[in-house]
Amino acid sequence: MYEKINEQFASDNYSQICPEVLKKIIELNNDNALAYGNDYYTKYAADKLRELFETDCEIFFVFTGTAANSLSLAALCSSYHSIICTDVAHIETDECGAPEFFSNGSKLLLAEEKNGKLTPEDIIHLATKRTDIHYPKPKVISITQSTELGTVYTIEELKQIQKVAKEYNLYIQMDGARFANAVASLKCKPADITWKVGVDVLCFSGTKNGMAMGEVIVFFNKELAQDFDYRCKQAGQLASKMKFISAQWLGLLENDLWRKNATHANNMAKYFEEQISDIKNIKIKFPVESNSVFIEAPAQILEQLKQRDWIFYGFIGLGGGRFVFAWNTSKKRVDELVKDLKELSNS
Repeated sequence: MYEKINEQFASDNYSQICPEVLKKIIELNNDNALAYGNDYYTKYAADKLRELFETDCEIFFVFTGTAANSLSLAALCSSYHSIICTDVAHIETDECGAPEFFSNGSKLLLAEEKNGKLTPEDIIHLATKRTDIHYPKPKVISITQSTELGTVYTIEELKQIQKVAKEYNLYIQMDGARFANAVASLKCKPADITWKVGVDVLCFSGTKNGMAMGEVIVFFNKELAQDFDYRCKQAGQLASKMKFISAQWLGLLENDLWRKNATHANNMAKYFEEQISDIKNIKIKFPVESNSVFIEAPAQILEQLKQRDWIFYGFIGLGGGRFVFAWNTSKKRVDELVKDLKELSNS
């Protein structure tokens, strides 16, 4: 028997493939195609992404977000360089040292997060903390959009980071695991929060937005993409049947499905926030600006919630509860979670 679980909110990775994406995979399965990304569909998907970002850029398709982050950072760094990020950045807490491994040892310089964000002041502090040859030279600012805590960098905040990056000759890499949710939240164009505010490379996730797997690495600074195809091959990220990754992107890009999916996920997060905001003993920890809601609650309530078969993650491993909403989250299931939280809080 296959194990089946009810709809859960531990992660948007729990969600199914959205029908339009699955349909596109099946459609393209009727054709043979050249291998290793030399097929028409992969080239067409790359062109559609260039249209989306309104600029010429280099596009690479890979399997996972960890590979996207690690390989893109390796392209920006040498082994004696360092990468400035927050202490809750995915590249610091959840990628098993892959960014350091693939860059042959580039060091992560950590700033204490401010609602999940890097501030210009923290970047300046870390970029100027030491300038002697005995210390790894700062080279990259890595920001997550939307952040690991569900907050979103505004366009103005990104412009301030761009200003610091220019002053200190730093590249900007954007971990866009939930980039679609950030765009939907800001109601802007993808270009507005990427190359127009100085982002050199974006890792844009499809997995969390209705795809089975697959991320795209977008080099707006095309010079940085030199020989990047070799990095992908060496790291086992060059798919032989690449069209089944790129086909999914075609499904997401048609009719702005990527934005519709992200908007629904964001709306469900806001709905959940509204429904639990007046429950005693429950505190919302961070501003809800995308598709994640973090709560503080007594340990007994959280444990009883698990006993009722709810699956959720702690606050970056430090307690509390994180609830993430997906492209296909049902309002009915959110209401069931709210009902249990109310009952447990009043018991």
